[in-house]
Amino acid sequence: MRIVPRQERGALVLAVTGDLDIDNVGPLGAALESAAADGEGPVVVDLSDVSFADSTTVNVLLQGQALLGPRLRLAAPSPFMERLIGVLSLDSAVPVFPDVAEAIDPPLPT
Repeated sequence: MRIVPRQERGALVLAVTGDLDIDNVGPLGAALESAAADGEGPVVVDLSDVSFADSTTVNVLLQGQALLGPRLRLAAPSPFMERLIGVLSLDSAVPVFPDVAEAIDPPLPT
């Protein structure tokens, strides 16, 4: 698992790659805690390159939502993550967007 942080249009984007499980998800939790303590603006977790995630990953994302509230956004879920989010209805707790750009600047409701 690898996390590559970057700033994009006022948002912190955390691009996550690989498998996320109990043995290696700690750095994602630490990155979300740091974002909550350090900044303002959206925090977007780019899930496009996540090939596997377990329940600890879901727990870390929910803890991140508790810390960041509406600042936390999930973006571009891989097919695996899309299924996981759907099965667990994670999108009822954390907003999920089709891509990073839309997560940074969500469309206005019509």
